[in-house]
Amino acid sequence: MSLDAAILKALRSSPSRGVSGADLSQQLGVSRAAVWARMEELRQLGYDISASPHFGYKLVSVPDVLHADDLLSRLDGKQVIGRDIHVFQSTTSTNDIVEKMARDGAREGVVVFAETQTQGRGRLGRKWVSPPKRGLWFSILLKPDLRPQSSTQITVGAAVALTRAIQARTSIVVETKWPNDLLIDGRKVAGILTELRAEPDKIKYLILGIGIDVNVRPEEFPEEIRHLATSLRAVTGHQVHRADLAEAVLRELDQVYRDICREDFTGVAQEWEQNCSTIGREVTVTFGEHTIHGIAESLDFDGALLVRSQHGHLERILGGEIHVLPKPGRSKGSPRP
Repeated sequence: MSLDAAILKALRSSPSRGVSGADLSQQLGVSRAAVWARMEELRQLGYDISASPHFGYKLVSVPDVLHADDLLSRLDGKQVIGRDIHVFQSTTSTNDIVEKMARDGAREGVVVFAETQTQGRGRLGRKWVSPPKRGLWFSILLKPDLRPQSSTQITVGAAVALTRAIQARTSIVVETKWPNDLLIDGRKVAGILTELRAEPDKIKYLILGIGIDVNVRPEEFPEEIRHLATSLRAVTGHQVHRADLAEAVLRELDQVYRDICREDFTGVAQEWEQNCSTIGREVTVTFGEHTIHGIAESLDFDGALLVRSQHGHLERILGGEIHVLPKPGRSKGSPRP
């Protein structure tokens, strides 16, 4: 852990009493002058840190920026996801950076955030718009002991983790659409992109890319998707602190990932189904020129969607383009999940 992260963790551990420079110096094994210098640097970054002879240093407020040391200081140090965090001001795609890290032998759990992406991408090659400092755009390197066919478990687990974190921080009711979308009132607020490198029977590594529209203004969405997309700010009516949300997301992702690695996907799948807008609905699934029409019934043990086709067959869906059809009586002009 860096010195800045250690200082921020110490300040957070004593929010009311404060921490003296002498105590920080002893805890961290550096001089009081070094502690003072780092406090000044943190203030320059926007951290409001008070200092007094009687109470020492106190963390008053933090800026709405993504700072790797700040995010690391919020976690317990025992997690897999978030054991190493990097923040870029701009990049093509965070998945691209994590891909290079994976090829270079990085440990699993590394997380890469970007304040903006110039070539962010979503599922099926779609472009993901990432306005600067308006959302959480990040990717995670994972190396689960799973078969490639079971990689959908990670996507489903990520949806569960994001739902928990968003609801905990905003009290907003979030729905999931199989396999990778989070919706609020039928409009997309977050997406998940899973890319993997695998052998026939084993995943070498998996890159989990996530985009959450946190404080995106309606006019910042491309015109063609404004009726389909939303943000947490648009729904709550106020700005959401991104670092606070990032902390909650990383904690929940780590917990769900541990559950999946312990082969406890059943509980994750049940929670996903409770929040899912796809289960029980009439859907069409398209694979190139092939289309399946039926009712989405449940998830199987690998995370695949089970669809009862119009011919009565139970189809196991691992990919493709899925459309959830409007409920009977719903206006055609209403946005579809």
